[in-house]
Amino acid sequence: MATNLRQPAVDPPSNDKRWRIVQAAMRRNGFRRDALIETLHAVQESFGYLDEESLRYVARSLHAPLSHVYGVSTFYHFFSLKPAGEHTCVVCTGTACYIKGAPGLLDAVGKEFHIGDGETTEDGKLSMLTARCLGSCGLAPAAVFDGQVAGKVNREAIVERLRAWRNGPAGAQASPESSPEKEGSAVHA
Repeated sequence: MATNLRQPAVDPPSNDKRWRIVQAAMRRNGFRRDALIETLHAVQESFGYLDEESLRYVARSLHAPLSHVYGVSTFYHFFSLKPAGEHTCVVCTGTACYIKGAPGLLDAVGKEFHIGDGETTEDGKLSMLTARCLGSCGLAPAAVFDGQVAGKVNREAIVERLRAWRNGPAGAQASPESSPEKEGSAVHA
């Protein structure tokens, strides 16, 4: 019996309407395995991260081995297997940033908030990530705070910014441009 590649062979894990977006992405590509990355993007955009249930669903729907789906989802830095925190800090670990202090930034965050690369605080307020290069080498060491690139970041500046986020809305709304120059933190939009 021939299978219609346009119809999902597997029911979604729940009745959540966001699965319709994922199914539409798979349907657009005929449920082909080579549409795996696009399908994973659809899941991540819909749910914010890729959990085990979603990886199993994608594997079954695309008739791909779970190990392959998991391998792709862990290979690409864009994909996250854990829910992101309310705020995200990405520290550049490229050569210029590394030489100018990125390991110290990560160490300061680790000591203050007890999280490392790819982790989120227990209260769900903050996620810490690293990137191989932000392309802002002249601003080294650089970090991205909720999408805003900050350059010449030092240990005190990164901890202060993250504390403000953790302490609630008043601290989180502080304008990045208002950080004192003496801290050596320049922000660029």
